[in-house]
Formats: sequence, C-alpha cells, structure tokens
Amino acid sequence: MSTTHARPTKPYLTALAVTGAGVAAAYLVGTAFPVVSALTIAVVLGILTGSLSSLSEETRKAIAGVTKKLLRAGVVLLGLQLSLPSVLALGPGTLLAGVLTVGITFLGTIGLGRLLGVPRGLAMLVATGFSICGASAIAAMEGVVKREDSDVATAVALVTFYGGLAIAAVPLIGGWLHLDATRIGEWAGLSVHEVAQVVAAATPAGAAAIAVAIVIKLSRVVLLAPMVAAVGVAERHRPVDGKRPPLVPLFVLGFLAMAAVRSTGIVPGPALDVAKIACTLLLAGALFGLGCAVRIGTLVRTGGRALLLGLLSTLLVGTTALVTLTVLG
Repeated sequence: MSTTHARPTKPYLTALAVTGAGVAAAYLVGTAFPVVSALTIAVVLGILTGSLSSLSEETRKAIAGVTKKLLRAGVVLLGLQLSLPSVLALGPGTLLAGVLTVGITFLGTIGLGRLLGVPRGLAMLVATGFSICGASAIAAMEGVVKREDSDVATAVALVTFYGGLAIAAVPLIGGWLHLDATRIGEWAGLSVHEVAQVVAAATPAGAAAIAVAIVIKLSRVVLLAPMVAAVGVAERHRPVDGKRPPLVPLFVLGFLAMAAVRSTGIVPGPALDVAKIACTLLLAGALFGLGCAVRIGTLVRTGGRALLLGLLSTLLVGTTALVTLTVLG
C-alpha cells in the first residue's frame, strides 16, 4: 500500500524541490539586480534546467501540474496590488488614455503578428505582455490561449529585452521632447512593460515621476482580468490542452475579489508586503515550470520574426501612449 502511494508521490516531490530551487535562485538574483524581474530570471532558469538536466518524463509532467496551480494562485494574489480608488484618482482623461493604449497595442500587435507570420499563440502572448504588465500578464493569458510552451518563453524574453531598452529610451526621448517630470512618469507608466522597468525608466525624472508612473502602471493591470476573460470567451472553440477554456477562469474571479478587498483599505501594509512577495514567488514558480517544458531549438527558430514583432509592438505602445496622454491626459 505504501509502495503504491510512493510511486506517484516521488515525481511531485522532485518537481516541488526542483521548482523551489529555481524560484529561490530567481528571487535572490532578482533582489540583487532589481531591474531584471525575478519572473524573467525564473523562465530563463527553467529553460536551462529543462534543456540541460536529465529530468524524467514523470518529473516533467509533475512540474507541469505544479506550474498550473502556482500560476493561478499567483494571479489571484496579484489583485492585492490594485487599489481602485488610487487608480480612479488619475482622472477620466488619463484612464481613457490607458484603455485606448492597452486596446490599440493589444489588437495592433495581434495584427502585426499575422502580417509577420508569427504563430498566433505567440502573438497573443506578446500582445498581452506588451499592452498590460509584462511577464505577469503573459502568465495569466497563457492558460486561455492555444500556444506552445516555447511561445511563453519567447514572449517573456521579448518583454525583458524591449522593456530594458525602454528604460533608457523614455527619459532620453522625454528630454528631447521637453516633457516635464510628471509627463515622463505618466508616459513610462503607460508604455513600459514590467513594473520594475517602469520604476527604472521614471527614476531619472525624480520621485514625483516614479509615484505617478506606478499608479498609471497599475491602472493598466486593472485591465488584465477583463482582457483574459474576454479572450477566454473568444477562444472557447480552440481547446487548450484538450479542454475548452471556461467562460471566466476561476483565477480571474479571484483576482477581481482580491482587488476589491485591497480597495476597501482594510488590509494592513505589512500583509500587503507579504502578499506581494508571495505573488512574485508563485508566478516565478509558474514561469520556471513553463521554462522547463521549452526546447531551445524551437525557441531559436522563431527568433527573427518575434524580435521584429517585439520592436513594432514597443513602438506602437510608446507612440500610442504619448499621443493619447497629450490629447486626453
């Protein structure tokens, strides 16, 4: 009896140990070099682990199972980072600029991907990551679209590369255009991909720019839940892993519930800090697991077209954000 239970349990224990080690390494490196997201480091470590180690097929399947649970829990906790009153305080013009920027970037990137011949799943993930919140958005969207595991890794790599370029480009171009500190912060928050990258891009303009950049960035994150839900409905005729996506994924409802709880103001600051760290660890574990399933050969074959898509999507989000802020902000 104990032998029967030991066989299926061992791969899961191994999967938890491998994933835990990957998350710990990613978090430590991300803490030492905060411009590089722990989520990005996790997916890179996952790719290296999956490609260079001799993980058994049972262990790989167990990692995939653990990955799904970590992903959904991480997205739910992401909702605790959203304070809706702070977002609403931005004003209708800025909020409309955010909605337009996200919508135009998302749909435009999908269209550009079709023109470039980029796989549909990859284009959907790039569109989500570039329009909303980088690797976190990619992790949330990957469960409702038909895609390859290599598409997830490629999309995260593109977010990292082009978000890194934006860190230098936003303050530089902002100076050329004679934008004030507040407008540079608004532009960073509305156009740069990852939260850490937004902070880095706004830092040269000062503390006021950083503050407004973070709030505007979170206004984009608010749109993650409705976008994932809408795509889930639209994609129901395309089974994911042999199953139809639910009309509204349960973890999206959890995300909204956590955002509602945060907006009441009843959650103490220390609890929010712990939840933020836990969210990072959970999503890092999910992306590490997704990375373990990637084959480097497949990743390399999509390189050129994917790089061009990332460049065009970055130009699209940056231009759209600046124009909408100028007209509406």
